[in-house]
This record gives sequence, C-alpha cells and structure tokens, in this order.
Amino acid sequence: MNDKTVGSIHWSFWIISVVTLIFNIMGTLNYFVQMNADSLASFPEQYRPIIEGRPAWATTAFAIAVFGGSLGCLLLLLKKSAAFYVLTVSLLGVMVSMMHIFGVAGFNSFEVWIGILMQLVVTVFLIWYSKLAESKGWTS
Repeated sequence: MNDKTVGSIHWSFWIISVVTLIFNIMGTLNYFVQMNADSLASFPEQYRPIIEGRPAWATTAFAIAVFGGSLGCLLLLLKKSAAFYVLTVSLLGVMVSMMHIFGVAGFNSFEVWIGILMQLVVTVFLIWYSKLAESKGWTS
C-alpha cells in the first residue's frame, strides 16, 4: 500500500488509532472508578483526599478530557475528520483539569509532571495526527 496516494490509509493509522483509543478508554474507566466510593476506598491513602476534595469544575474538566479523548479516537477509527474538533475540546479538558493538580499538595513533582506530560503529549499528538490524517485523505 502506498501511503502517498490520496485515500489509501497507511497501516500505522490503524495501530495509532487503536492504541490511543485504548489509552483513552483507560482514562474513562479511571473516571468511573474515581466516581465510585467503594472503588475509591481501594486507592492509596495519599490519593483519596485529592480525589475526594476535587472541585466540580475539575471533575467536569476531567470528564470532558477522557470522554472527549475516547470519542475523538473512535471518530478517528471511523475515519471522521470531526475527530480533530473533539480532540481539541478534550485538550481543553486536560488543561483545565491539570490546573487543579498544580494546587494540590501530596504529589511529588515527578508524579505531577509525568502525569501532565503524558496526557498533554498524547492529546496534542492526537490533534496533530487527526489533521495529518485529514490532509492525506484518510478522514473526511
């Protein structure tokens, strides 16, 4: 398959789309676990107060980030160019939810930066990749 031909989809498109969908589904599952009091009780003691004390705006942003990321990856798999817009909204959710983490004590700086960087890098990559896929004719 020639990846330079408009409309032919390179094999890496499918790998990237599936792997990032799994990554975002894990985030969505994490959201549901954090919303369940019984599941939250199994979290390490240092994390529970941070999650339990999270303001509604940060929880909403977290939901937008993970559901937007999952939907964006699903749209990418379905070859829809709307993935770009949904993933951009997801990035806004990531950035707003990260604002809360900066003000919370109890995380060492390494944990904070790794978590922030991983989410930001994956989301920014997905936005870029969705535009690349559109420019190559892989999405419409």
